[in-house]
Formats: sequence, structure tokens, C-alpha cells
Amino acid sequence: MFACPRGHSFDVARSGYLNLLQPQDRRSRHPGDSKEAAAARRRLYLAGHGEALLRGVLAAVAGLSLPHRPAVLDAGCGEGSVLAAVARERAGEACGVDISVPAIELAARACPQATWIVANADRFLPFAAGSFDLVMSITARQNPAEFRRVLAPAGQLLVAVPGADDLIELREVLGGERRLRDRRERTLAAFAGEFELVGEGAAHQREQLDAASLGDLLAITYRGGRQRERRRLAGLDGLEVTLSQDLLVLRPRSAAPAAAP
Repeated sequence: MFACPRGHSFDVARSGYLNLLQPQDRRSRHPGDSKEAAAARRRLYLAGHGEALLRGVLAAVAGLSLPHRPAVLDAGCGEGSVLAAVARERAGEACGVDISVPAIELAARACPQATWIVANADRFLPFAAGSFDLVMSITARQNPAEFRRVLAPAGQLLVAVPGADDLIELREVLGGERRLRDRRERTLAAFAGEFELVGEGAAHQREQLDAASLGDLLAITYRGGRQRERRRLAGLDGLEVTLSQDLLVLRPRSAAPAAAP
């Protein structure tokens, strides 16, 4: 059992995670990824369709100046595949936070050596100031002020956002438009008040996805809720799809220099 300074107590769930989500911290009864979406994301990783992202994140982390056993937070960790890979490589303290109970349940069962918490990272991160050497935000929502608060003075931030050509073929099939979408500049602008860019890289792969994997990709991209998109994919046996992410390494302003990935 855990307790906060105000006297509230919280039990660890049987599958090994801590639920700190309060009614005022959610906008729906079941926020975040559904059970189906979380399972779809896990299947895509297990099938190797997130391999380039995992390699890119691990390479970026390996290039950072971190303590021997760093404390790492993955904010918006989803079903936990990325944090689990980092935990295996660096064997430091690893914590994952996500608003989705089904996603955290999957993460906790697969990687019990990490700490998994259900909370709304958009509002706050349930950690003391300066708790982490590295914060990761991997294709997740971002909270620059909270990221900076929980980082140690020499801590670093790794952000992954979809690349300009990410899913461009799928977007063409579903929406009839083949257009690049640059999220890098918008992301850097959002962090400019708290952080500065010190390094960057990219993860890129083209994968031939079968119908089942396309269905999983649709489930995590559109939360599986749009019948129109499902109908447009129904006639496809497979599709070659670009999976790309921009990786940005940032440090709090006025912090010591950090190594680039």
C-alpha cells in the first residue's frame, strides 16, 4: 500500500501496478487506449513493426551522459514495450505512467521489474521534483513544465514524434491525400520555454503489413472507432507502410551540456 501526504492510500493491483487516477483527472470512464488498442500495439511490437523505433530510442539513450544506473521515466508509456527495452539495456530504475488501465496492465505483466502507474500525465506527474535522470515521451502527449520539474538538474529529455512521412501510404488509402506532416518544429516550439535542443535523430522503416497488422495499426491510429476507415481497409490483403519517428534530445535551459544521440 502507498500513501500520499494528504493521507490517501493506494493499493498495488494484483497484476503489479499502482492506480493513482482520480475522477477529476479523467474526461471519460475509460480514458486512454482501450483494451483492444493496447493489445493491438503490443502485437505490432511483437511482430517487429516497431523495431526501428526501439533501435532508435536505445541508440539515443546509449549516447546520453547518464549515471550508471539512471532513473528513467516514460510519460505516456502505453503498453510498455519501449520502457521495457530501455530497462533491459540500462538496468536502472524504470517508471512508466499512462492514463490507460488496460495498457498499464499489459506493461506490468510483461515487465514486473519496472514501476507502472496509472495517472494523467497531462495534469501532473506523481513524483518529487528532480526524481529522474531521463524522461521519455515516445509518440505521446507532452507536458513540458512537468517534465522539467521531475528531471534532475542535469537530466535530459527524449521526445519521439511521428516523422513527416509516417503512415503516409495508410493516410493516402484512408483519406485520399498523400501529404507530409512535419511535427518537429511544432514540438520544438512547445518545449522552447523550458528546454533547448541538443541532439536529434530519426527512426525509419518500410514494412509490408498484412491485413491483420493493418487492422492493428488502424486500432491504435484511429482508436478503431471509425467505420469508414475500416471499410476502406477491408478490401486490402496488405500494404507497404512507412513507419518513421523524429527523435529529439533536449535539456532544461541553463543545464550542463549533454551528449547527442
